[in-house]
Amino acid sequence: MNPPQSRPLWVGVSWKMNKTLADADRFVDSLAGFTVPSGIQPFVLPPHTALARVRDRLPADSPVLLGAQNAHWAEEGSWTGEISMRMAKDAGATIVEIGHSERREHFGESDRTVALKVAAAITNDLTPMICVGEPAAVRAADGAEDFVGAQLRIAMSGLRRAEIDRVIIAYEPVWAIGDRGTPATVEQSAPVMAAIHDVVAGLGGSPLAVLYGGSVGADNAVELLSDPNTDGLFVGRAAWEAAGFIELLKLCAPLAGKNPPRQPYPEPLPWLSAASLYEEH
Repeated sequence: MNPPQSRPLWVGVSWKMNKTLADADRFVDSLAGFTVPSGIQPFVLPPHTALARVRDRLPADSPVLLGAQNAHWAEEGSWTGEISMRMAKDAGATIVEIGHSERREHFGESDRTVALKVAAAITNDLTPMICVGEPAAVRAADGAEDFVGAQLRIAMSGLRRAEIDRVIIAYEPVWAIGDRGTPATVEQSAPVMAAIHDVVAGLGGSPLAVLYGGSVGADNAVELLSDPNTDGLFVGRAAWEAAGFIELLKLCAPLAGKNPPRQPYPEPLPWLSAASLYEEH
């Protein structure tokens, strides 16, 4: 019998609202000249305007996965300014980011709309990357694990158990995001990462990966990955330039391939309906 394969180490970047097509070309061309280390799964989330361009410019054998930074839950319709999951997939996405705190704060995205989008992503054979994280006041009150757990339960309330295994979760504490964010220490992130795995396992599944994001850079990436419940990193401005992204891939390379497969959760908790979750939270 062959030994079980280690889990890949995920390292990805969202460009947010940055880069013209020419900027995207330069990033992709630089990245294409770098050999991604074995055991690392890189991914890039361009803005919608550059998604198809990046898809077409990457070499055919590139291991880089592409994702959309957002998509609507409806298949089509009168949703001005939005794109559907099907459209994101058609432009090259295999991952779709859902529920980032900036979407929640500035565009009114709620736990309920996150759940609708997660279910729609699965229906369209996309990998939903669910963003969760607590604001500073919740962290100060020692409520981070309960807050994130509630976000997760609602986000996945429309999924069957088998579909939970297709989900990526990105823990991004709100207080750690952006140019004014405070980088989290591994002592702060590790308990929440463990709680995320427990919540998902309690629903009867095992996530594809649980990532940490929020002021990640070359100075703290290795420390954050020392936590055994952290399957990778979701990076922002430190990897907006190809050189920064490549530097992080190099830093993470010695840690790749060291994560053993997760063991199935022995006793799944009773399945909860979406309605019961909405009532509870």
